[in-house]
Amino acid sequence: MSDTSGNMFLDQVSVYVKSGDGGAGCMSFRREAHVPKGGPDGGDGGKGGDVILRAEPQVASLIDYRFKHHFSAERGAHGKGSKLSGARGADLILPVPVGTVVRDLQTGEFYGDLDEPGAELCVAEGGHGGLGNPHFVTSTRRAPAFAQLGEPGEERALTLELKLLADVALVGMPSVGKSSLIARMSAARPKIADYPFTTLVPNLGVVRAGGGSFVVADVPGLIEGAHEGKGLGHAFLRHIERSALIAQVVDLSGGFEERDPVVEFETIRGELLAHADELGQRPFVIVGNKSDVEGASERSAQLADYASGREIDYFEVSAVTGAGISSLERALATKVAELRQQHASVEAPPKRFIYRPDSSAPSAYHVSKLGEHLYSVTGRGIERLVLQTEWDNEEAIVYLQGRLIKLGVEEALLGAGARDGDTVRILGREFELDTGLAPEGDRSDA
Repeated sequence: MSDTSGNMFLDQVSVYVKSGDGGAGCMSFRREAHVPKGGPDGGDGGKGGDVILRAEPQVASLIDYRFKHHFSAERGAHGKGSKLSGARGADLILPVPVGTVVRDLQTGEFYGDLDEPGAELCVAEGGHGGLGNPHFVTSTRRAPAFAQLGEPGEERALTLELKLLADVALVGMPSVGKSSLIARMSAARPKIADYPFTTLVPNLGVVRAGGGSFVVADVPGLIEGAHEGKGLGHAFLRHIERSALIAQVVDLSGGFEERDPVVEFETIRGELLAHADELGQRPFVIVGNKSDVEGASERSAQLADYASGREIDYFEVSAVTGAGISSLERALATKVAELRQQHASVEAPPKRFIYRPDSSAPSAYHVSKLGEHLYSVTGRGIERLVLQTEWDNEEAIVYLQGRLIKLGVEEALLGAGARDGDTVRILGREFELDTGLAPEGDRSDA
């Protein structure tokens, strides 16, 4: 979405990321003078680079991802002889605004909330490098003629959604004067005109008052039914969620429709509560704007009585003349300072963190029955072994079978009802179960 001045504020994008593939391990043997047959000396492959989102305070929107959607990290280098390991692939750091929420594009699964400067979210972990052939030496396998392939990197489709971080959110009907208020209170210069929906993007401004400062957001006008997607409200209601304090602005002039100020307040209040129940617990004040307009004093008195009866703080102001603005700024600054103090008393999470999706234990796996004689095995560690196996190397396949037995996969299959001759599928690869335990002729279809 964009404003008519040509400035772009983008608050939701889709991106596709791929971490780097791991480098392949090397199958090599020493070749030295006077040593006709040296031992294995293949190096390991390097790990692929991760894709990491980092919250950067200087990034204001997601505009950088409007036209470019695909991003890949560097792959790891292959191992070499003489036990030379491949270099690790460089991580890909994607800067995003503070306040970015990350979800899976298809499933909507929540990945993380980058709500603090410097916070990091690893959305795709680089593939592990393959092991060189020295790792597979045993008492009976002195010269392993195989190594592991590198693990492919992870691919993910993501939705990045920006929720503005502001101390105070100015909300209200279209053309109640929120843009004029933020312009009067701060150095922000939003587009202002006397017609509905002048503000097509949220505006942020810094207000200095009472020896401190706070950030105020002018959220585009809401109308009745905004939580259902009507008007412009649906796209911007989420920006209110992060604000510590809500300042609901009411038009004391009555607006184009000569609205009753109390009805106007309750209409917008209802939209906030319909969007998120938690907004009902958020501290808020009522601001009656356009006190300079004829007839405003009567509407202001009506609104003041309503607020007093419900112990809600009420402020009468004029963004045009500046009347009441200083008192409003000082009161908001005091409330924001109190809320910050309350927040500081609660133990905060680390400012920097890395969240890794699909972080289940590598050794965990699950056996499922897909058909009468068909079973599947899923699990990160098991799948990694299959991906890193060189399938045209018989010795590598024998090693994989041994690893699966040691990990208890064969026993788990038998426990799930599988029998010799059944098909086992792992990542599209199919194997015939052969434990050597089934008596001859035990199968009815043999």
